[in-house]
Amino acid sequence: MSVLKSDIDKRKQISVRGIADVENVTTVKKYFNRHLHFTLVKDRNVATPRDYYFALAYAVRDNLVSRWIRTQQHYFETDPKRVYYLSLEYFMGRSLQNTMINLGIQSAIDEAMYQLGLDIEELEAIEEDAGLGNGGLGRLAACFLDSMATLGLAAYGYGIRYEYGIFAQKIKNGEQTEEPDDWLRYGNPWEKARPEYMIPVNFYGRVEEIGKGKKWVDTQVVFAMPYDNPIPGYGNNVVNTMRLWSAKSPVDFNLKFFNDGDYIQAVLDRNLAENITRVLYPNDNKFEGKELRLKQEYFMCAATLQDIIRRFRTSKSIAEIKDKSAFDKFSDKVAIQLNDTHPSLAIPELLRVLVDVEGLSWEKAWDITVKTCAYTNHTVLPEALERWPVSLLENLLPRHMEIIYQINYLHLQNVLAKFPDDMDRMRRMSLIEEDGDKRVNMAHLSIVGSHVVNGVAFIHSEIIKNDIFRDFYQLTPEKFQNKTNGITPRRWLLLCNPSLADVIAEKIGEGWIIHLEQLAQLKQYAKDPAFQREIAKVKQENKMKLAQYLEKEHNVKINPGSIFDMQVKRIHEYKRQLLNALHIITLYNRIKKNPKAKFTPRTIMIGGKAAPGYYTAKKIIKLICSISKVVNSDPDVGDKLKVIFLENYRVTLAELIIPAADLSEQISTAGTEASGTGNMKFMLNGALTIGTLDGANVEMAEEMGNENIFIFGMTEREVEALKKKGYDANSYYNSNPELKLVVDQISNGFFSPDNPDEFKDLSDILLKWDRFFLLADYEAYIKAQDLVNETYLNQTKWLEMAIMNIASSGKFSSDRTITEYAREIWGVEPSYEKLPAPHESADIQ
Repeated sequence: MSVLKSDIDKRKQISVRGIADVENVTTVKKYFNRHLHFTLVKDRNVATPRDYYFALAYAVRDNLVSRWIRTQQHYFETDPKRVYYLSLEYFMGRSLQNTMINLGIQSAIDEAMYQLGLDIEELEAIEEDAGLGNGGLGRLAACFLDSMATLGLAAYGYGIRYEYGIFAQKIKNGEQTEEPDDWLRYGNPWEKARPEYMIPVNFYGRVEEIGKGKKWVDTQVVFAMPYDNPIPGYGNNVVNTMRLWSAKSPVDFNLKFFNDGDYIQAVLDRNLAENITRVLYPNDNKFEGKELRLKQEYFMCAATLQDIIRRFRTSKSIAEIKDKSAFDKFSDKVAIQLNDTHPSLAIPELLRVLVDVEGLSWEKAWDITVKTCAYTNHTVLPEALERWPVSLLENLLPRHMEIIYQINYLHLQNVLAKFPDDMDRMRRMSLIEEDGDKRVNMAHLSIVGSHVVNGVAFIHSEIIKNDIFRDFYQLTPEKFQNKTNGITPRRWLLLCNPSLADVIAEKIGEGWIIHLEQLAQLKQYAKDPAFQREIAKVKQENKMKLAQYLEKEHNVKINPGSIFDMQVKRIHEYKRQLLNALHIITLYNRIKKNPKAKFTPRTIMIGGKAAPGYYTAKKIIKLICSISKVVNSDPDVGDKLKVIFLENYRVTLAELIIPAADLSEQISTAGTEASGTGNMKFMLNGALTIGTLDGANVEMAEEMGNENIFIFGMTEREVEALKKKGYDANSYYNSNPELKLVVDQISNGFFSPDNPDEFKDLSDILLKWDRFFLLADYEAYIKAQDLVNETYLNQTKWLEMAIMNIASSGKFSSDRTITEYAREIWGVEPSYEKLPAPHESADIQ
């Protein structure tokens, strides 16, 4: 393994990474060699780079373990209210570097690896991204876990340990193909299996009346095996737990098979149960009622609630109370946050356990459930809301379907009491939708069964109250809150952009790492030429690094002096990657029309995965790749314009792209994006945003001032007005010659000469069936892009705007978001208390 001495020296100088003292470096080397020999059973003669990565990961984990145990001991002794975050996705990325940063041991590790002749960056690159999530919802959950630990909250993340992630995206002949994301192939050094806490989960069966109660019997059992992953807080010695469930078949075999002599079949049938946690479903914002997905959701909820109740029963203040009166204190000791509707079955499951198992009355159990649960909504797209067929729920979870009917009956009684004789309102607000096949509306269940419902940006929360859940807001306005999303500055600045972190720390100190609002101090330096030069130097280094990566991985040479224009997110019509494509073709046509004219050079990069069954999204990827092929090979274009589709976008790639970006594309139709968090990551790293007044863009503009962001297009109200009036795409098409040419080129095969009708579907969508009004916003988008070009030529102005973006990012820390959740939903107070380090207190008991 080669070592770049200059790189190591540079990394050692970074002030925010701690000091590499000799004692720590010696200890790291000792731990590293011990794991290489005794854990991996290798020596330096036969060890591979992956062996070195694992030895290093285990050595770093050694620094975690005592802190992890001490944290849990601390929670047991102090017995605080505990927060349980339930999410079907956690888009974690890699753990090694994040752990080193949060523990303050990165400099010691860097120096130790250098002394051992190893390249730390090569080792970091070997780690697989954890295949536990896909888009913004999962990445938000990961940021929240980091913030909960950093704020000292007694918090636990619960989810599923998917054996295979969403998929690895490969682009072949310009088309997306999906390959298995076998992220656990070599094992995961960060997890600890806990078979002693394995829990039974029931499916199918029937409901039996016993006296005055009900019993769920004749069920099929699957076991939930927990795997614990450490979540270290930043610099406070707190290590929380993310517990992920893996499905295991019951230990006992079906005796019938033994009697028939079919032992092999008995063994094979065990795999059917274990399929539940085999693979992550792609979230394409279109709900599909697959039985396996419903099994995943219930499996996670049932296992998690049993675990929560076990921990509650054994907590210090409750353990002495042996009867059901213990549950009087349940909502004082337990807060459950539902991350979207995927964990909404936690509501009927908690009721079932309290009523059927613990023997509480319905009224008492319902009161506890509502006080304990809270629900975060993440989408306003009607087709994305979960609606499970009643027939499927009755078969898979018969007792839960009975409970949902009872919840619905009592809920509708409340509606009737407040709005007498309004039968249409009752129909709209029912948990059971009866037009066509009967379905359970899981968002309605989540609202009724929670004490707080929140949106994730101000505009999104207003849409929830005034439109999508208006009836529920009118019934219980006190339930509705806004909690604008945030990102963790540890991963999205300190880890991914250490040079920028260092420049900031030299100016204002390091307090911003856990108090991001301190970045506002940078506003006074926005016009300072010396500070602008430092920011420009960091950006240029990051652009060069990305350019080298793209040349190596994609064999494309790009101009590091060009605008690096990024749109990276899931491919979906509402996110409007297709509008970006219209702009690319417009730029291309302008260059072709006048090749000698002056153009601001631009490199446009688009990345993201399309759900495997989402035809239009996959066609958009193919169009972008086809445009890229034409543009990048045209000698008239040269360095002025390059188009790159970034294959297999994921957290690790984002950590390379975001620090290098000049321009961030956040161009969804106003009123469709709940919040966005990619927009915040780009802002924090000094990229300027071109965007609509949608999601968190609205609040970003408020924080930095409209003069520091490129806002274009219709507002949410204007979109609604256009819907009511009726949208005629052809009127825009016929009145704008530049737009007409672009749409015609897509339609007539200019970018697909071998198959002229290849993209006819996309031009038909634009002109006939477009729900997201691309042509209505086209002209405003092009004008805003022209202003981007003009502004970029004035680098003094651009850098001033970039600094104002960084300095205005304070609001968008997930620490602020979690503090609001803690105080206003969970009823707990964040603590910046630092726990003793392992060497500062007595040995672990």
